Amino acid sequence: MDKYDCLKLENQLCFPLYACSKEIVRKYTPFLNALDLTYTQYIALMVLWEKKETTVSELGRCLYLDSGTLTPLLKKLESKGLLTRKRSAEDERTVIVTVTDAGMALREKALEIPPQVGSCVRLSKEDAEELYRLCYQILGTISE
Repeated sequence: MDKYDCLKLENQLCFPLYACSKEIVRKYTPFLNALDLTYTQYIALMVLWEKKETTVSELGRCLYLDSGTLTPLLKKLESKGLLTRKRSAEDERTVIVTVTDAGMALREKALEIPPQVGSCVRLSKEDAEELYRLCYQILGTISE
């Protein structure tokens, strides 16, 4: 085995993860364009559809994003009327994000997206569940 084998692209776990992620996000693009959303805006709304209200820091933890990435994204969604941001009365360092009625209405339109994108990924249910489990296992070990 050559000492440089570790530098071959084919030996990198990160590369197929990166390429798959990029290609799957690309599949989302036409559906999200119809809703005037980016992928990152979409996943932020997914959290808000579930929780209705959360803090910026909790949203960042859910999405593995820092506040420098989240702040402009949330400002854009707020300008579209899909969420509101306000400082907590208890701790003004904490910003609370709440989905609006317009943001919740978008949820109904987004219902068709997961099955449409899912049909592009030809994995059995079992393989998809295993991939999901392994990806979160990796995230859990990297985040520690």
